[in-house]
Amino acid sequence: MDDAVPEIVTTTCCVVGGGPAGLMAGVLLARQGVDVVVLEKHADFLRDFRGDTIHPSTTELMAELGWLDGFLRLPHTRVDRATIGLGGESVVVGRFDRLPVRCPFIAFMPQWDFLDFLADRGAELPAFRLLRSTPADGLLVEDGRCVGVTARNGAGAPVHVRAELVLATDGRDSVLREAAGLRPVASPSRMDVLWFRVPRVPGREAPLFNAGDGAVVALNRGEYWQAALIIPAGQHDALRQQGIEALRERVRGIAPALAEGLASLESWDQVRLLRVRVDRLRRWWRPGILFLGDAAHAMSPAGGVGVNLAIQDAVAAANLLGPRLRDGGVRTRDLARVQRRRAWPARVTQLFQLVLARRLVPGPGGGPPKPPLPVGLVRALPVLPHLAGRFIGLGLRPEHVRPRARARDGARGG
Repeated sequence: MDDAVPEIVTTTCCVVGGGPAGLMAGVLLARQGVDVVVLEKHADFLRDFRGDTIHPSTTELMAELGWLDGFLRLPHTRVDRATIGLGGESVVVGRFDRLPVRCPFIAFMPQWDFLDFLADRGAELPAFRLLRSTPADGLLVEDGRCVGVTARNGAGAPVHVRAELVLATDGRDSVLREAAGLRPVASPSRMDVLWFRVPRVPGREAPLFNAGDGAVVALNRGEYWQAALIIPAGQHDALRQQGIEALRERVRGIAPALAEGLASLESWDQVRLLRVRVDRLRRWWRPGILFLGDAAHAMSPAGGVGVNLAIQDAVAAANLLGPRLRDGGVRTRDLARVQRRRAWPARVTQLFQLVLARRLVPGPGGGPPKPPLPVGLVRALPVLPHLAGRFIGLGLRPEHVRPRARARDGARGG
């Protein structure tokens, strides 16, 4: 098979990775008339325990694109404030209900529904192609410049996609990042996360964040809770050796509202370990290729900001690079411009996540976990939950979709 003549696909922009950043970038570029091919290694988007926290910054983009009504018809639950449960008391530490947006709430939506929605919007555009079951495995390089990628189709046959620009949105374990010789700078992480489902009793509510002998996050999925037990990094194996009942007891003690459904947690096969990693590229690009989202800056799950930051990267890239791709050709300084715009919001958010992790998982001898925000400070400064809601819900530099009527004027977006 390795000696087979590769199929040649030619396009203007090849996007590698059909996640939120990749599909959003592909659709936005295709709306501008740029020919786009998106490569997705899987046949579908049905994978559990992926980021599915849609913040107001993203729903505002849906409104700007004219997609909001269809988006809100997708299955989701809404949260207009973030609460913590501590010693039987519930305290609001983040409010989204006063944000100056059309949807002042966080929408918890299965990521596969959101990705199918974006793929359907792309399918409506003649310049957009999504190739499923087509994992990229390397770069095509000529005279020091990336001119495309190598891949395999669903039958395992080689495919070469030649493009003026490659957008690498293939996640925190990016294959293309390795191929480009780029090495991320990692920050030490104190925590890992155990994800699992717990059936939800109708009408039963639980704080979003629960602190006690550990910390539990409970996301309301309607019929079930998507729960996360935050543990010190590297303790998964020791906890697993204690058996599933030890896990149930630990969760029950921290988040009593989940207690009735914990009997359904019968095996460690129902638990998914996420080894938290926070890292970043010093440079997001090489000539002909630009990295976005987790491929450029892997985020912790703290705050649920990862998906939304990746989408902001995609919007900025489409705004800044779309006119160049359509009318002239992308220069390395154009790629650097995207990084300058998006790198500092990502870095500041990562620093916030690292501080938050130190509160959730103190070091040796540091005592029990603490709430994300000091409860006493929240009570003394009622404005603090609104500021926290703005930081989480909108981010530091929210991007806006450039109207198609302005796409040729070269004006800056966002």
